[in-house]
Amino acid sequence: MAAAGGAGSCEDFAEFQEFLRVMRTIDDRIVHELNTTIPTASFVGKIDASQTCKELYQSLMDAHTSRERIIKNCIAQTSSVVKTLREEREKAQDDAALLKQLRKEQTKLKLMQSELNVEEVVNDRSWKVLN
Repeated sequence: MAAAGGAGSCEDFAEFQEFLRVMRTIDDRIVHELNTTIPTASFVGKIDASQTCKELYQSLMDAHTSRERIIKNCIAQTSSVVKTLREEREKAQDDAALLKQLRKEQTKLKLMQSELNVEEVVNDRSWKVLN
């Protein structure tokens, strides 16, 4: 995959989705992370739970910020492509291939915008578990 949020990562929606899935690993494993972060009674003196929780919190914040930035970047890139294709379509209204490409990009844009909603649900779930 291309650099996070780079032009290559937004081209193919399946690749974009896979990239987000991998980035959401921390959220998917939040319960496990908490279970391994908070020490049992026998390890209370050996592990600084407060510091470990702060580090987990910061990791979660960084992951959420990074994913949101990537999603919004891809939405902006795809919106720009859609705008350009619309302008070209107005000049060449009988070009079927251009219309097909425009529809494909519009669909991809809608799917990327729906990822913002998915992101909100994932983030809310993680914060509820962490709190």
